[in-house]
Amino acid sequence: MTQLKPESPQRSAEGGEKASWLPLIVVVLTQIQASFAVNALTVSMAGITTDLNTAATSVGTAITAGTFAMAAFILLGAKIGARFGTRGVFQIAVAIHAAAMAMVALSVNPAMLFIAQAASGAVIALIAPALTVFIATNYHGERQAKAIGFLAAAIPLAGVLALLLAGWFAGTIGWRWSFALMVALGVVNLLLSFRIKKVPAQSDLKIDWTGAFIAAGAVILLSFGFSGLSSWGVWDATDQAPFAILGISPAPLLIVLGLVLGQVFFLWVSKRQREQKHRIFDLRVLATSSELAVTACMSIMLFVGTAANFLIPLYMQVVQGLTGMQTSFSIIPYTISIFLASTFVAYLYKKFPPRVLAAAGFVVVAFALTLIAFTIRGEWGQAFIVIGLVLLGLGQGSIVALVFNTLLSAAPKQLAGDVGAWRGLVHNLSGSVGIAVASAFAVGLLASTLAASAVEHPEISDQLISEVRISEADFLTNPQLEAVLESTSASESEVAAAIAINEDARLRSLQISLLGLAMLALLAIVPATRMPGRIDGELPEQLEPDNNDDIDDTVPLNPAAVTEEELA
Repeated sequence: MTQLKPESPQRSAEGGEKASWLPLIVVVLTQIQASFAVNALTVSMAGITTDLNTAATSVGTAITAGTFAMAAFILLGAKIGARFGTRGVFQIAVAIHAAAMAMVALSVNPAMLFIAQAASGAVIALIAPALTVFIATNYHGERQAKAIGFLAAAIPLAGVLALLLAGWFAGTIGWRWSFALMVALGVVNLLLSFRIKKVPAQSDLKIDWTGAFIAAGAVILLSFGFSGLSSWGVWDATDQAPFAILGISPAPLLIVLGLVLGQVFFLWVSKRQREQKHRIFDLRVLATSSELAVTACMSIMLFVGTAANFLIPLYMQVVQGLTGMQTSFSIIPYTISIFLASTFVAYLYKKFPPRVLAAAGFVVVAFALTLIAFTIRGEWGQAFIVIGLVLLGLGQGSIVALVFNTLLSAAPKQLAGDVGAWRGLVHNLSGSVGIAVASAFAVGLLASTLAASAVEHPEISDQLISEVRISEADFLTNPQLEAVLESTSASESEVAAAIAINEDARLRSLQISLLGLAMLALLAIVPATRMPGRIDGELPEQLEPDNNDDIDDTVPLNPAAVTEEELA
């Protein structure tokens, strides 16, 4: 089987001719292209809801459509890239992604927006593994460590650009121009990619289609299940649910089926590996409990970070009524902190082991979320809020870059595509679940708080409570709530009382949601203590044959990692 060939010594960072930074430029710009769209949707929430006449949570559904689609097909995407040539597949995917961004810019209804985001996510499944392969095949030593750091920092950099550009566009020429800009960037990335050297295609690679379909099925079930929590019901089925079993919402049922099918996937891959057959994912990426701990830390941090990154703009635009531009400038300290932490945390690797850095990072994240929850009021510019956002960004950025570097450095170079696919799968699945669960949790809290408060206020009549259907409440601005109440029998005093109740309920639901995320961050300290005691400087060289039909799975691929595990 054709294998990834390491760079020649003449192009290493230790001596001789240095490798070109062009591949890294393409990697960073493409990561920005892929990440900018999600951030732009969040920043443009107010404009999209008004233009497409949809609820704010529908934007969250569109975001999860793309990230779940990416997670469903990313394992297959890694193998397709290896089978037909990483660069060629990458170029096709970048072009399709640009077309999907054009479709977002031209969206006339929520369905079109949903389809476009799903399409963009599906092709990112081809892009994400390629980015890791480009780094593994073009850089060594210190340059490789820097390249990995830049790739990790590209995501928060895209967030900063989205806050500035998308926020400005949303407040001036319109939110659609943000996605038109991504079309132009896609063209640039496509043209630059022709200057990257080709990675030899593994023409004799056989794709494990059964494993691919099992993985995709598990992710799709999870995607529909988690996305339907807020609209279909967490337990009792709502009127919006497509079906119900004994009155139970299909959302938790789909989640359980997805988890079961996910277990079937790992059993299938493990069986294929024991039989030394081709498989859709190589379990050697998760060879030790330390690497499993890294994955757990990555999952929790992305869940917490993405959920907070969705709830905070939701609060600012819906509760406070800020414009997209105002939201952008308010969140800039948080996003810049993520970027700086992702870029500079590598300088701490030689002084502190990953387990210490990760545990400290989760403590900082939990403290930041708690600080924001207890100090948040009607004004976002309070000093403690800004401090909380900065601390949250520093902790989140450090952990995400740390776990990414640790996972990449622990696996053999020929498994770079599998590492990239796994990183993308965990990144998008955890992030999407974070948005879906946070949305459902916050909306559920909102509904229960509204129901309790309405009963306690004598100004609110039982007739009005039955008319507004509090059990299906969603986050609404004061003008939106007034518009809803216009179609009811509410009097002026009832409208005033309802607005006051809604304002208090929105704030309380956000505070409790943030505290829940803070507690989850503290729980992550447990797997953090099981992370490796050191981090390697680069992806290891090939330690044994890469042919899936000739593998001795009893030989450790990363002896250093095993040693660390024994020392732990």
